Amino acid sequence: MYWRVGFAWTRSCVVDLGPNQSLSSGLLGSDEQLSFYGYIIAYPLQDCGGIMSALGSDSWWRKTLYLTGGALLAAAAYLLHELLAIRKEEELDSKDAIILHQFSRPKTGAPSLSPFCLKLETYLRMVDLPYQNYFDGKLSPQGKMPWIEYNQEQVCGTEFIIDFLEEKLGVSLNKSLTPQEKALSRAITKMVEEHFYWTIAYCQWVDNLEETQKMLSVSGPLSDLLKWILSHLTGGIVKREMYGHGIGRFSTAEVYALMEKDMRTLAALLGDKKYIMGSKLSTVDAAVFGHLAPAMWTLPGSRPEQLIKGELINLAMYCERIRRRFWPEWFVDLEDFRYNDTTEGSDSPSKLPDLGLYSCTDTFQDDTRTHTLHTHTPQAPPSSQSDPTGHSLYDSDMDTECSEIDQPKC
Repeated sequence: MYWRVGFAWTRSCVVDLGPNQSLSSGLLGSDEQLSFYGYIIAYPLQDCGGIMSALGSDSWWRKTLYLTGGALLAAAAYLLHELLAIRKEEELDSKDAIILHQFSRPKTGAPSLSPFCLKLETYLRMVDLPYQNYFDGKLSPQGKMPWIEYNQEQVCGTEFIIDFLEEKLGVSLNKSLTPQEKALSRAITKMVEEHFYWTIAYCQWVDNLEETQKMLSVSGPLSDLLKWILSHLTGGIVKREMYGHGIGRFSTAEVYALMEKDMRTLAALLGDKKYIMGSKLSTVDAAVFGHLAPAMWTLPGSRPEQLIKGELINLAMYCERIRRRFWPEWFVDLEDFRYNDTTEGSDSPSKLPDLGLYSCTDTFQDDTRTHTLHTHTPQAPPSSQSDPTGHSLYDSDMDTECSEIDQPKC
């Protein structure tokens, strides 16, 4: 008996075989409407004559290869169907609790391959709001990721989520900014999210697809095959969406040139300041950190890594400053601050100044539970190392700044 394998869907696809046996993936990592819901279908063909006649001109080993491949695809389809079938929707009690829906943690690199998921989770830590992670990969009713639930209200889109939390809970990172500074902050955020994001997505999911594939959190039978499918599916979606945006109509060299201009702009805006808008945090820092994190930790050997750990070292120190303060469980190696220049004429890696970073062989540990409750408590800095500009990575407002953030309403 011969089998045909197909997929029935209503939208585009997001699949991730996570520890909770759900299917979702870190994909593009934005507020974009990219997902698919459907069923893997494998069913017998009643009429085999057409297939065998089509294979008639091939040698016996090719026929065997075709039939074996079909059987493997049918087995994979059956496995995915069974995993989808056992997945059950759980009722969430979101009364007075922020439920954060996002993609599963990757194996290494950063807490999320999605700049927007990382942006929102970092923001929640910056304003010291407790939240519960839900790594189900389920998109919002608008087809967005990340999204939150709060007291049975659903909000999607990181900008709208932040506005919602500011209104409901009274938190604010921008209260000390002048109207002109707020306007500048929004302009920087839009440059990062609407332009720089696409160049990073291209670098992550198209130009460095093999490395990204290794980071996907997929385990169990056929995990390598599923990683390959997910990564190549995502790469195709990225290229299609970039073409629709317009930036994908340029050559690879031109896309990288635009990326470099954006990174140099951010480096110039930051200068020797601690944060983008000055000595204190603002909402734009969550967005900039979320989009620079791939260049720092998930794009080894790439042009953005070369830039951020070389000429634009102030951006690297900026990312590390935020990582240390708001992600104490996320460890990196000293090697992560060293770019190995493999270009011709370079005999040794270009070593950068020792900034007193953590030296830990452990990678970011994924929480194997479906739900994670996080309550952030600011951590005291382990040392007072200074950067090359003479400014400490932990200036005096390190411990006092959180107290200046408006506290949530009771």
